[in-house]
This record gives sequence, structure tokens and C-alpha cells, in this order.
Amino acid sequence: MNNTLIDFLNIEIKPLKSKESIADAQDLFADYNYTHFPVTEENVYIGCISKEDAEIYPSHKTIGDCRYEFDRFYVRSEMIWLDVLEEFAKNEANIVPVLNAQNKYVGYYELDDVIKFFHETPFLREEGGILVIRKEISNFSMSQVSQIVESNNAKLLGLFISKSEANYVELTLKISQSSLNEIIQTFRRYEYEIISEHQEDSYLKNLKDRSDYLDKYMNI
Repeated sequence: MNNTLIDFLNIEIKPLKSKESIADAQDLFADYNYTHFPVTEENVYIGCISKEDAEIYPSHKTIGDCRYEFDRFYVRSEMIWLDVLEEFAKNEANIVPVLNAQNKYVGYYELDDVIKFFHETPFLREEGGILVIRKEISNFSMSQVSQIVESNNAKLLGLFISKSEANYVELTLKISQSSLNEIIQTFRRYEYEIISEHQEDSYLKNLKDRSDYLDKYMNI
């Protein structure tokens, strides 16, 4: 993948200024499907006005008049894409302002662009198999998960914690090969529970065969 997340920085629309009217914000939200939009005052980022607030406030007032209602979220230009994606989720937004290390506003990311970047990562782009596993948090180890995959001559293309409970953690793995039976059996030997279903899972196939045989025997 040649692109970096900063390549998706958007500067097409200038930030709203605090001295502009609410009517200007209403016009922007009418033209673009944004949940929020950045506001600056003397070229300094002061927050985001939401579409809902723009609709509620009288159109003749200035945007600065509702500054106490602003949502003050942003990301840094050097942040990794997972942290950026988290900000979108936490703020239920489809746009997020970007500041540099000097706190200067440099543009914004759109959610669609960040998802597009995600789709270009090896986790989604590369062919392979998806495996979901579960284990007690106290006995879980990232290094062990990687070792299990690599000991079966496969590569771990990506891993994230997809669910976390009081005592258990659930992980989603992307593995460089679609035939996962040996890897699945190794995880079981290390007492990992396999959450995802796999046709090539010989352990489950044997259980099913035995269950079918028992059902047939009991019905004789």
C-alpha cells in the first residue's frame, strides 16, 4: 500500500469562522452530508459545530454565539489510522478536524476516506482466512498468538481485539492462508476457544460425525 493516512487530508472546504452567521453553517450542512464542521477564530481551531446545533440556533446569530455547544474533538496529523477511526466512533461523526504538532488546523478527514484507507491495508486487501478466538484475559498473550500462527508456516496479516469481557478477551485474526485446520487445532491445544466456524475444522467434523452416528444408533 503506497498511501499513508495523511494523503487523505481534505482541505477542499475552508473551516467556518466564528464571526460568520449561523445561516452560513446551515448552508454548508445543506450542501454536504456532514455531522459536524470545524470552526476557527483568528485561524485557531476552537471546536466543531454540529448539524443539529446549526439547525436549532437562529440563523442571524453568529457561529461564535453558540461556542459553548461546540464539540471539541480532533486528531493529530501524525496519529495512526486506528486512533483516528476511534475518534470518529467516539464522537459519532463522519468528519474530524486535523491539527499538527503546533496545534495548527491543517484540514479534516472524512470517514469514507479513512474506511477506504482501511480497505487498502493487508488486513482486508490480502487473501487469507479469518479466525476468531477467545481466551481468559489472565492467560492471553499476543506473542503466543503470533507464535502459534507462525509455527504452522503462516503469516499473521492483522489482529485486533474484537470483544472484551470481564474475564475473557476475543480476538479476530487475519491469516495468510485460507486452510486453517492445523492452526485451529494448535490453538485448541493451547486452550483457546474457537469462535468462528470453519468447514475444514476436523475436530468439529469428527464431533458431528459421532453425534450423527449416536443419533442414528438411538433411533434404531
